[in-house]
Amino acid sequence: MHLNELGGGHKELIFHNALSVAFKSKELLFEEKLYYPVKFKTVNVGKSYFDFLVEHKVVVEIKSSERFIKAHFDQLLNYLIISNTKLGILVAFGRTEVKFKRILNIELLNKEKLMPHS
Repeated sequence: MHLNELGGGHKELIFHNALSVAFKSKELLFEEKLYYPVKFKTVNVGKSYFDFLVEHKVVVEIKSSERFIKAHFDQLLNYLIISNTKLGILVAFGRTEVKFKRILNIELLNKEKLMPHS
């Protein structure tokens, strides 16, 4: 499936469902709508969900938007930290095109560099 096969202008949920179908058709292992608690000073103050964790390695966050904004990057980086994942892909489904950006969890990568190998 091409990411823009549906065309533009749909709600984010429509793109989420279509991407789920595409992952299944490619026989990719994935989890969707993953819950995580939002904590402040060890107290649960809310809850949130991220869109996909693919092959236990990549967080995929989708937006129904023409462009990325800083809040999208901050949100995905937060999901990477919470899930202890190295790579995230931010996907923006616009009216006429699909854009994506890869985001690295630099903190996790730097920690791995500092750890002695066994």
